[in-house]
Order: sequence, then structure tokens, then C-alpha cells
Amino acid sequence: MHWEFSLSEPPIWVFMALCIIIGAALYKGVHKTMAKALDERADGIRKELDDARTLREEAQVLLASYQRKQAEAEEQAKAIVEQARKDAETMADQARKNLKERLERRADLAETKITSAEAQAMADVKARAVDLATQAAEQLIRDQFKAADHSALVKTGVTQMGKVLN
Repeated sequence: MHWEFSLSEPPIWVFMALCIIIGAALYKGVHKTMAKALDERADGIRKELDDARTLREEAQVLLASYQRKQAEAEEQAKAIVEQARKDAETMADQARKNLKERLERRADLAETKITSAEAQAMADVKARAVDLATQAAEQLIRDQFKAADHSALVKTGVTQMGKVLN
């Protein structure tokens, strides 16, 4: 293939026009403007990345703080539940103790009343027995002794009493 240089070929004119445009762009400093724009864009992206990194670190610190607070709250809740359980056990023990003491006092009171009732019943029985014995003796004496015997008995009793009293 043979290549000739001829100004009548369109690719030559396109190439020359491209060289002129690139030369003019370089002369006007378009490359510096483009480099500056790219640098500004890179700086903006870098700043956004730094801001995002800072926000991420702050979020991690905040998350750790919330996790710590949550752990503390859970510990406090456990402590409150444990204290409430202990208080409930103490109250239940105290209630059982109070109930036991009341039952013991009532049992003692009932025993005292029973003892008192027994003593009263014994006293009533004895008094009734004495009354019955007295009535029986009186009836027996009336039936067995006559009026003369009564006088003799009274004299004998008075005589014996006089001896005992002197």
C-alpha cells in the first residue's frame, strides 16, 4: 500500500483541524482549567469521604454509648427484679412468722381457756358433790335419828368443840 501526502484528502484536513483545535485549547489554558476542575472535584470527594468517615466514627461512638446504656439498664433491671424477689421472700417469711406467732398465741389462749374451763368445771363438780353429800347426809340424819338423838348429838358436838378450843 502506498501512502501519498495530498491536501486533497479529507483525513488530512480533519487531522489539521484537530491539531489547530488542540493547540488553541492548550494556548487558552483549557487543560489547566480541566485539571483545576478535576482537582476541585477530587478535593470535594475527599472532603465528603472525610465527613462520611467522621460521621461513621461518631455513629460508632454513639452506638457504643447506647449499647453501654442498654447493658447498664439491663443490669439495673436485673438488680431491681432480684431485690423485688428478695423483698417478696422476706415479706413472705415475715408473714409466715407472724401467722405462726398468732396461731401459737391463739393455741396458748385456747389452752388457757380450756384449763380455766376444766378448773371451773372441777370446782362446779366439787361444789355440786359437796351440796349433794350435804343433802344426802342431812336426809340420812333426819331419817335415822330422832329428836332426842339430835339433842344428844348437839351436846356431844358442843362438848368436843369446847375441848378442842381450850
